[in-house]
Amino acid sequence: MKRPGYWRREALDGYLFILPWLIGLVVFTLGPIIASMVISLHRWPLLKEPSFVGLQNYIKLIHDPLFHQSLKVTFIYAFVSVPLNLSVALGLALLLNQQVKGLSIFRTVFYLPSILPMVAVSVVWMWLYNPKFGLINYLLRKIVGLFGVEFQGLEWLTSPRWALPALILMNVWGVGGSMLILLAGLQNIPRTYYDAAAVDGANAWQKFVKITLPMLSPTLFFLLVVGLIGAMQVFTQSYIMTGGGPLNATLFTVLLLYNHGFRWFNMGYASAIAWVLSVIIMILTAIMLYTSKKWVYYEARR
Repeated sequence: MKRPGYWRREALDGYLFILPWLIGLVVFTLGPIIASMVISLHRWPLLKEPSFVGLQNYIKLIHDPLFHQSLKVTFIYAFVSVPLNLSVALGLALLLNQQVKGLSIFRTVFYLPSILPMVAVSVVWMWLYNPKFGLINYLLRKIVGLFGVEFQGLEWLTSPRWALPALILMNVWGVGGSMLILLAGLQNIPRTYYDAAAVDGANAWQKFVKITLPMLSPTLFFLLVVGLIGAMQVFTQSYIMTGGGPLNATLFTVLLLYNHGFRWFNMGYASAIAWVLSVIIMILTAIMLYTSKKWVYYEARR
């Protein structure tokens, strides 16, 4: 059946309106993706002509101890910081969901760190972590001194033992964005559910487990996926604060990618790292999407 002419005109108008977006998608997204795949099959010193090597870059990754170390650091960071961030954000959201005075001020204060530039935040935390003049060690010395114990402070960013925990702790400071989303989710839960549970004799913990968490599970799932994807691509903190050290204790995979591509001019190998990391992120995302059917509650499906 032939469609009327105005249908075709409407379709044409629609395509014309989205044409700038389509051009941007092809030029700035799909184009670089395809180019990086092609580059990963070449040895390209960046300042010289590329030479085709097939899968050699990927085979080299299997035996590269730096790549293995970067994956280890990235996985530890992701699987510790993301649940920790969600827990802290949920706790703050529950506190800020109470009807007390001055809540808008507290919400603003907790949210502000999440919108600050990461470069500026990293510089500030470098001062906070300073072993001699940093505020954190100063407070620790004062607290420990109350018990009559002499405490010199921790070498936060120069110790292989404490460098990665220091970056995780710093990341928890910026949970304001997640807190705000969880707060919106909490305020979207009907009050009648809690009233009905109270009539049945449920205590606060039972209300939290049986009502709050199930109703909030779609929001938690969204933050879990976004947070894990972001944590697997962390770069700025390590680049500015530690440079991947000490002893590669904070060598994240994206930092290793940057080093190969823009410090050591090995763009083919860097592109291979990027593709392996992308596949890992896609696998983790697929696993979370598959397992979400068992713990994410969507009221509309019921």
